[in-house]
Formats: sequence, structure tokens, C-alpha cells
Amino acid sequence: MEMKKIIITFLLLCTVSVLSAQLTYGTTGLLHAPSAEMQEDKTVMVGANFMNKEITPPSWYYHTYNYYLNVTFLPWLEVAYTCTLFKAEALGLKPYGYTGFTNQDRYFSVRLRALKEGQFWKHMPAVVVGSSDPFTSSGSVFNTVSGNGYFSRFFVAATKHIVIGKEEIGVHLSYLYNQRKDYILNGVAAGVSYNPTFAPHLRVIAEYDSKDFALGATYLLFNHLHLQVEMQRMKYFTGGLAYKIYLK
Repeated sequence: MEMKKIIITFLLLCTVSVLSAQLTYGTTGLLHAPSAEMQEDKTVMVGANFMNKEITPPSWYYHTYNYYLNVTFLPWLEVAYTCTLFKAEALGLKPYGYTGFTNQDRYFSVRLRALKEGQFWKHMPAVVVGSSDPFTSSGSVFNTVSGNGYFSRFFVAATKHIVIGKEEIGVHLSYLYNQRKDYILNGVAAGVSYNPTFAPHLRVIAEYDSKDFALGATYLLFNHLHLQVEMQRMKYFTGGLAYKIYLK
């Protein structure tokens, strides 16, 4: 009987659908581009990443790390708090005896689902609007041309899942905007995701984030541990992991 329970539990874990956590921003999404997918209601994610310098704003001319807390309060609302580490040398603190990672940039992200996939008709895509790092330290919105607000972006994203035989492919399209002079994200982003039936916890993603092309994959282990790897421009590695908690 115990063995039967173990087998049933394992099969249930293997049939859980995989949603991508956009680890670079600490939100739900593709690799570095937005999507209109949402986590289940009352899902909490705690995670951390290695960030290649090629994927970060120019203020990080060195490889760095981030960590975050993400909460989906309602089926249509997701909020995240992300911290990215600064080196003392980049902040001019070396003469004062500080070296290595000694400070961090902090910002909030929010995602609101405007439309659920198939809500009004069969082929309707899901639509999400959102922002990361929308405020400067002075509390102003959109006024993130320079200074802090390094990861500032505003976006609208659409996602549609297409079933081909036994396989399912996700098609994602979004538009990003910010006013940064050093890290411009104004333009169209797009991506394709694929969850193979032979490995339901595996998700393969190809995307264009309005700046670069990237290829990567995510894997959900034991229904809680979410791993992600990304090769930006097919040669610069960024990766991390998150732990998912389902409060309900």
C-alpha cells in the first residue's frame, strides 16, 4: 500500500504543468522577455541567480547576482521584490576598505492580467500588463532616464498556447518601453516555448527580448524547485533557481 501511494504521488508530480519563472527579473515570464502567463493563485517564489554582465544594464560591467521574493496574491496580480548586488569597486568604496559585493539595487515589479486565455472566445490570447523598477528613489514614475531605476521597463504581453497533436507550443508577443539612455528596451519582444510530452517538467524557450536573441530551458523538480538556464546571444550564460511554495 505504501509503495502504491508513492507511485501515485510521483505520477501526480510528473503531470503538473510547468510555468516559467523569469529569474532575471524575479517574475513570471520567458527568459528575459515578458509573457502573459501567470502563476497559480497564492504561489510564492524565493529565488536567486547568477547574472552575466552581458544581460545587465551597463552599471554592472562585471558578473553579478540577484535574489528575489515573488507573490501571486490573486489569479490576476503578481508582485515581486528583487535585489541585484553591487561591487564596492563600482561604487567607489575601495579606498574606504570595502571590496567585493557590498551593496545592492532594489526594485519592485508588478504584473496584472487583463485577459485570460480563451476568456471570451476559443482563440483569445492571454494579456498581461506590467512593469519592473517603475520608480526612482525620489518616487517619480517614468523619470528613470539615468541614475537608479536601472531595470526600468513597462510592457504589455500576449500569450497563446497551440496544441499540435499531443504537443503544446506557447507563442508569446510583447512590447516593452522605458526612457533609459543606457539600457533601452523600446520595441517588440517575442518568444516560443515548448513543453515536450516525454518530459513534462522540461520547458525549452527561444526568444528575442527587443535587444538580443537567447535560447534556454527551465525544469521543475519535485514540483517545487525551479531551475533555469539561458544562453544570451547563444554564448553568454545566465542561470539560477527558485523554490515555489503553494500557500493554498
